[in-house]
Amino acid sequence: MSVRIELLLVLIFMHVLLTSGQNQDVVYLQALMDDWQNTPPNWVGSDPCGDKWVGITCTGSRVTSITLANIDLSGELSGDIGQLSELQTLDLSYNKRLTGSLTPDIGKLKKLKTLILVGCSFNGPLPDTLGSLPQLGYLALNSNSFTGPIPPSFGNLTELYWLDLADNKLSGRIPVSDGATPGLDLLVNTKHFHFGKNKLSGEIPSQLFSSKMTLKHVLFEDNELTGTIPLTLGLVQNLEVLRLDTNRLSGEVPPNINNLISVNQLFLSNNDLNGRLPNLTGMNVLNHLDMSNNSFEASEIPLWFSSLQSLTTLMMQHTGLQGEVPVDLFSIPQIETVVLRDNKLNGTLDFGATYNTHLRLIDMSNNLISRFILGSRYSADLIFIGNPICMESEESKAYCDQPTGSNSPYSTPPSNCVPANNCSFGQVSSPKCKCSYPYTGTLSFRAPSFSDLGNSTIYTSLQSSMMDSFESNQLPVDSVSLSRPTKNKDDYLEISLEMFPSGDERFNRSGISRIAFVLSNQTYKPPHIFGPYFFIGNNYDSFADTPKGKHGSVSIGIIIGVSVGACVLVLLLIVAGLYACRQKGRAERATKKNSPFASWDPDKGNGACPQLKGARSFTFEELKTCTNNFTATTNIGVGGYGMVYRGTLPNGQLVAIKRAQHHSTQGGLQFKTEIELLSRVHHKNVVSLVGFCFDEDEQMLVYEYIVNGTLKDSLSGRSGFRLDWMRRLKIIVGAARGLQYLHDLADPPIIHRDIKTTNILLDERLNAKVSDFGLSKPMGDVDRTHVTTQVKGTMGYMDPEYYMTQQLTEKSDVYSFGIVMLELITARNPIEKGRYIVREVKEAMDKEKDMYNLGEVLDPIIGLNTQLQGLERFVDIALRCVEDTGNQRPRMSEVVKEIENIMELAGINPNDESTSTSASYEGKSKGHDHPYLNQSLFTYSGGLLPSSADGK
Repeated sequence: MSVRIELLLVLIFMHVLLTSGQNQDVVYLQALMDDWQNTPPNWVGSDPCGDKWVGITCTGSRVTSITLANIDLSGELSGDIGQLSELQTLDLSYNKRLTGSLTPDIGKLKKLKTLILVGCSFNGPLPDTLGSLPQLGYLALNSNSFTGPIPPSFGNLTELYWLDLADNKLSGRIPVSDGATPGLDLLVNTKHFHFGKNKLSGEIPSQLFSSKMTLKHVLFEDNELTGTIPLTLGLVQNLEVLRLDTNRLSGEVPPNINNLISVNQLFLSNNDLNGRLPNLTGMNVLNHLDMSNNSFEASEIPLWFSSLQSLTTLMMQHTGLQGEVPVDLFSIPQIETVVLRDNKLNGTLDFGATYNTHLRLIDMSNNLISRFILGSRYSADLIFIGNPICMESEESKAYCDQPTGSNSPYSTPPSNCVPANNCSFGQVSSPKCKCSYPYTGTLSFRAPSFSDLGNSTIYTSLQSSMMDSFESNQLPVDSVSLSRPTKNKDDYLEISLEMFPSGDERFNRSGISRIAFVLSNQTYKPPHIFGPYFFIGNNYDSFADTPKGKHGSVSIGIIIGVSVGACVLVLLLIVAGLYACRQKGRAERATKKNSPFASWDPDKGNGACPQLKGARSFTFEELKTCTNNFTATTNIGVGGYGMVYRGTLPNGQLVAIKRAQHHSTQGGLQFKTEIELLSRVHHKNVVSLVGFCFDEDEQMLVYEYIVNGTLKDSLSGRSGFRLDWMRRLKIIVGAARGLQYLHDLADPPIIHRDIKTTNILLDERLNAKVSDFGLSKPMGDVDRTHVTTQVKGTMGYMDPEYYMTQQLTEKSDVYSFGIVMLELITARNPIEKGRYIVREVKEAMDKEKDMYNLGEVLDPIIGLNTQLQGLERFVDIALRCVEDTGNQRPRMSEVVKEIENIMELAGINPNDESTSTSASYEGKSKGHDHPYLNQSLFTYSGGLLPSSADGK
């Protein structure tokens, strides 16, 4: 008997150990879910592996894959993702409402092999920690809004196969190693460098390329790269596609580029390349050649053009060509398009007797052609506009008109059936003539090898290959339709794609996510002639209802197991010891998280319990621990709400904890208002609510710790930072964007009601963050124009129209923001010694004089010895904000746009990141108190405040 009991204890203990990792992953998945909206409806229960949550794949009890592409997720990717230590695949592509910066904690995922975030709205710099993922093989971050440089640490990704950073706002130089730091030249196993459509600058480093590289695609188009094409590029023998077009490259094309015998797409157009045209006779498989709009030496069309037997497209617009066009040029076996416009070609254009019937377009515009000879079977579009022949020959008139463009666009025809004409709203008739709701998007091919967009055969092959791929991957796709093939300004081929569901008229979330994953991770390979591609999916608004899991009857074995477990519970506690206690505490915390306001009492005048969207619940014990029992050394402030403490969470994050006074008459209302509103807002210029505590009769709010005080501190000199004109503009545009987000993008829209310089905080980079939502009001659908409410706020900043009518509008915030703008340039309190800042500025103004004659009222620190570009326009928009009536004031979106224009006028990029740290900026901090020390940060709820400048 004792042996059986021991065996049972061992089994139970092993079960606890095995499920501990699962329980841990559940906690972090729940934390991610708290930061996201519109998660799959079957994300319920406590076991994402056993309950088969959509998009979650497990190995055993650990989460190893998250694929949630194109299901309309919104929110941010929090640092909790870094705790899923077994994660190997993360794909959140095509969720256009996923925003915010990419958390550095993603660098903790040491087993991550695939990271795909294509077509989202992530922004900010790429974290350097991405370079610490030793197993990463596939990194696709294209089509977002990332800024800043490419981290040199990417050179550590020795397993990387695919690197796609295209279509962002990345800037700076391409990093290479220098012995102390890594660089992209170390990525000898990488096949794809897709960096197009960014703002990369500087020369292409010669060190970037070597004979060790295995690159197939080098796509650097549409950047700001300068200098010459490096000679080392000719060493990359595996290269198939090379795009260096639309940069600022100069100098001669290196002659050894002819060694790239595997290249089939070569784009060098729209640069300032000079010297002789390069000889490319070694490129036997070249399909597409574009060297247009460069400054090559004047020369005749080289005879080696005719030796490129695989050529389909020849683009040589504005390249200094002269003399007659060789007859052999039109006999290249596969040639479809020849564009030789804007040159000095002359004489007779003779197509000869053996010209290629594949020809679809010959553009000879703006040359000196005086005569032409056509064969009897010639049928291509021929354009002679701007040639002497159009003035001298009647037979050429048909070719001298402006081209009308292509005929009717291609669209996949029905498959031997009659298209349905009775489809419901939103439905489309599929190629199989069935009404259903298709999943749609755009396929973009960065370098197709053909130019005949009217060739239905190539689209039929594309359609067939897609269906073969979908079927082999067991995806729920019945048919696909392709339509509207067009070339965009980047010379990408764009095709509209519709995918129709099989077995039903709608896709479910799992189906959409699986299809999107096959397209985002390049599992689907199109026919070779289409070249490198990417897909951007559209939102799918017609998801089929996800059936709830069926709960069968409990088996006898389970009942016996539960019974046995109950019988040996005491023994289990003895065996498990402290571990079991820890698990019990975790379970209690989970219960409190699920229902943290069970004890909320609406009869205390605080209304119904808070309605939250994603705030983390802390226990009193957790916050007691992270503040060292709320000791005096961690106390950083006091206000009308209560005490404020600095704390350190277990993950090392610094937080500021506002702890309400017991029996406070205003604490409950402010607690509810701030927690409800801040749990819904996510923006880099709005202070983040980390969580809250409603436990053991405590009410606490946990914020991110903002290290550099309030804007008021900096203007008054208390912080020690010297704010010049450039820095002030960057701060004010950040604050304006935060306020615009509250008005236009928050759901529901929010009126702050207490905008002032003490409620604008500055982080470690001196970026502005709007804070303190204790007086804020959400705008529901029934009160979109105004909210009639008791007047509250801070004297000096308060909208006089709101004060008189008690009708609160978004324009009330605009008025307050105008006061902040005036305070920014004067460093004066709104009301100082009985004088009002608006009146002071207006009385001093003289628009006929330089800087509106405001030298006497401007803050001397702003830099009067320098030219304050845009100051007058800044004052103009500030005074528009403080007009007497709301209908005369601009919206915050207009204010943001005008400040951005002012910054550009001052030579400042409004989208540039702030200084790397505040320590790098002139005037290090004097060790000022934390911003939460300022009592004015805590909102007074007793109506009008004392008549001081900041409400103290």
